[in-house]
Amino acid sequence: MNLRLINSRGSAPCIPCVTKTLVHQTDLWPRHISAAVRASATAAEMVVAGPEQPGGKMVVELVGAFNELTERMDNTVLSTSSSRLLFKSLKLCIPILQSLPLAPDGRAPLSRALSVAVILADLQMDAEVISTGLLREVLEAGAISIYDVRDRIGTSTSHLLHESLRVKHMSLKVEVLDDDSATALRKFCLTYYDVRALVLDLAIKLDMMRHLDYLPRYRQQMIGLEVMKLHAPLAHAIGTNLLSLELEDLSFRYLFPYSYLYLDAWLRSHESGNKPLIDVCKEQLLQSLKSDPLLTEIVSKISVEGRYKSRYSTMKKLLRDGRKLEEVNDILGLRVILTPLSGVDESEMGEKACYRAREVVQSLWEEIPSRSKDYILRPKANGYKSLHMAVDTGENGRTRPLMEIQIRTAEMDILASGGAASHALYKGGVTDPEEAKHLKAIMMAAAELAALRLQDFPSANHKGLETDKRGRVFRLLDKNGDGKISIDELMEVMEDLGAPGDDAREMMQLLDSNSDGFLSSDEFDLFQNQVEFIRNLEDRDDHYQTLLNEKLQIGNETGLIPLYSTQQGDSLVTN
Repeated sequence: MNLRLINSRGSAPCIPCVTKTLVHQTDLWPRHISAAVRASATAAEMVVAGPEQPGGKMVVELVGAFNELTERMDNTVLSTSSSRLLFKSLKLCIPILQSLPLAPDGRAPLSRALSVAVILADLQMDAEVISTGLLREVLEAGAISIYDVRDRIGTSTSHLLHESLRVKHMSLKVEVLDDDSATALRKFCLTYYDVRALVLDLAIKLDMMRHLDYLPRYRQQMIGLEVMKLHAPLAHAIGTNLLSLELEDLSFRYLFPYSYLYLDAWLRSHESGNKPLIDVCKEQLLQSLKSDPLLTEIVSKISVEGRYKSRYSTMKKLLRDGRKLEEVNDILGLRVILTPLSGVDESEMGEKACYRAREVVQSLWEEIPSRSKDYILRPKANGYKSLHMAVDTGENGRTRPLMEIQIRTAEMDILASGGAASHALYKGGVTDPEEAKHLKAIMMAAAELAALRLQDFPSANHKGLETDKRGRVFRLLDKNGDGKISIDELMEVMEDLGAPGDDAREMMQLLDSNSDGFLSSDEFDLFQNQVEFIRNLEDRDDHYQTLLNEKLQIGNETGLIPLYSTQQGDSLVTN
């Protein structure tokens, strides 16, 4: 059983209509999810009426998608020229994708394209890569050609799009994807393909792996095996660890569903209330460090990062070492990063802060001495410095996995990250040091060239350099820069989206609260707030739908019945 709801990002009804449809289906949902869906419907009815004409709805989608992507991008990759490129690409893609039929996985093409774009934005890729990710969906549907992209978007974007299509078919270069051929193919990709095209292909693979449930089991396993052998190690090699870890876990899930479910259920059994255990420990440690008077006297900044060891990495360690689950020491991990106060000897002050932070950790949890390593006193051969320790976080007789904690200064962290590229290439199958150095230089050169092509030169007109990302859409629509959007400027956008001028007049009448014939920045900002509210409702509805589908999917595959626990919020547990 697979319940599906098409949201307004495809060819679908408006959000109030969607949520009303959901309300009629709430008998199928667990009680607390049903209540949340009803609350969404009530909230949607309170939103000021949105545009009814197709052009107005496309503007809503344009503004919402642009804001969602730019808010995820760092200012270092989001220049004025980058904003224009992304906005232009969205204007080209949205009307075409909304007119296409549903994809085989049941999603609207626009939803698929935006999912890939969000992954790329989270990776801090530049606007050209994100635009190419959007255009790839349109191109593969046969709606436009690479020559159309060249003429309407730009030559460099069309080149990157062509390169991404070359990468798409890289697995066809070998007849049998065994270990040797996979290693050779990864080296070939790193040498001859634009690294940005590789990242784009990996983002598309990740989005695909998140939505494989519609395929028969044998197809899921074939795709999972290819991703495990080729794409996950390739993601390691180019340093995108967030991609590689999730690709490995999803492949593991489809290749060995019973083992995956066993590990997942064990990890979830250690959650505390409705918060993951790692978040609870992270907050506890951060609060203790910030409240320590000796530490705060010598540091200006304290940060704590947390992570779960991936399911796949955990299973590899169990099989390789023959350990039991409770004997794996680094399933949970925290990293403490300290910035010492500026002074005469920051290095000495930083080391002193690290040792003090270790004492704070020892006061919170029981340390496992055999697992402690002092790489500050005895650095590694490559200069790596850090304090490593393992602690027992169990309490009130309840056993929990041991947690690994690393403590270092900001300078030590930068040095450790600097060595990450070589480690990543090694994980990707490049073991020769000179070859790794050469490939790293190629990747860095490609990235620097892309950044140079999209960067802005300083301007004396600071009006165009505002840091408010929400104001970017207004400035892009305000073509003459007079601080307001006229009906002619709104009609121009509608024409770019393929909508008639009447749609622009309907939208102007709806948003122009003072009836002066123009949209001020305040009036447009109110419109953006409504767009954001509607998209949040969509995301919430999608979240609850995904939870139900996961519950039904696991039940179908394993015969185990997942239950929703009020103590664990929306987490899935198994009995």
